[in-house]
Amino acid sequence: MKIAVVGANGMVGSRVVNEAASRGHDLIAVFRKERPAALPTGVTAVEGDANDTDHMSRLFTGTDAIVAATRPGPGQEHAVTMTTTALLDAATTARTRILVVGGAAPLRVSGRPDQLVLDTPEYVPPAIRTIAAASAAQLEACRAHPADWVYLSPPALLEPGRRTGEYRRGTTTLITGVDGASRISAEDPAVAVLDELENPRGAEHFTVGY
Repeated sequence: MKIAVVGANGMVGSRVVNEAASRGHDLIAVFRKERPAALPTGVTAVEGDANDTDHMSRLFTGTDAIVAATRPGPGQEHAVTMTTTALLDAATTARTRILVVGGAAPLRVSGRPDQLVLDTPEYVPPAIRTIAAASAAQLEACRAHPADWVYLSPPALLEPGRRTGEYRRGTTTLITGVDGASRISAEDPAVAVLDELENPRGAEHFTVGY
């Protein structure tokens, strides 16, 4: 499978590149400014602006799947929907399925189906509400678009760690442990991304967690 990963220098994108390469896929790693320091053998690194629809559509042409793992810098949260829409446009032009790695904010809270994670201070403290709200808007942008897309919401806590190769998969409700914590290492959503690309499950929105 030929896969383009946009945001290949980021926490999730870099791990998707490594996971896909370990499975023998053909990779295009798209980065914005700084070239990834170390890439697996055979991965093609390409500089590109995710908002440049024409350039992205040319990069995507001939690929079997796209992973959008971009993340805005501080103060640029308002640009998330514009960037996502540009990538969805490019994917549509290239006639390629796109998996968008988003946020946990649009998920429902376990046991409280009428409450979004976005509106739950225990998961979204005020300091991160702006970026959380952007991920909720990002999912709405996907829902409004005719592209062939799937949206992955990680748990509330996503940070570098150890690849276990194991995770629980859900749909639109936040996955939590017995202690109420919602977490996963950044390595394991990359596993889930490749599992979904290799064997699509048919859901537009899904989540993973331990």
